[in-house]
Amino acid sequence: MTSRIVLTGPESTGKTTLAKALARHFRAPWLPETARLYAEEVKRDLTAADADLIAKRTTFATDAALESDPPLLLLDTDLISTVVYVRHYYGPCPAWIEEAARARRADLYLLCAPDLPWTADGVRDRPAQRQELFALFEKAMREFDCPVIDVSGSGVARERAALAAANALVAAAGHR
Repeated sequence: MTSRIVLTGPESTGKTTLAKALARHFRAPWLPETARLYAEEVKRDLTAADADLIAKRTTFATDAALESDPPLLLLDTDLISTVVYVRHYYGPCPAWIEEAARARRADLYLLCAPDLPWTADGVRDRPAQRQELFALFEKAMREFDCPVIDVSGSGVARERAALAAANALVAAAGHR
């Protein structure tokens, strides 16, 4: 059975960097953030109407990655991230997305703190709201009863914290 680790948290908190580093370390597949890929594809501001398609693409990509039954799969965000962002930007999240997020919870969430410098990249748009978003992610982790470890610090320290949490999961699952 595949163990899943999700890198989650506000924008510009090192999720992709950590997902890639953990994937290299464990020689495991990782999935990029679906909402980011979609935003880059459509080249416009996202709307509430995009939430369904983003959630469906997230589900499809995850299921496709799980088909080969890797011991470990790293996810640069998941449906819980979709729930948080939909609520933050547009209000209530469609019930089916919330239900799917709850049913598809990962084995571990690494919640990345907004203690890194914010970097503009054409998709990110809320540099002043990262702490507010972090609190929303913390709330969602409790609401969805997620196993979560906070990851903070910069550079090697941040990577070591993520790696320590991932190693504990991998050891408990008997992988590697």
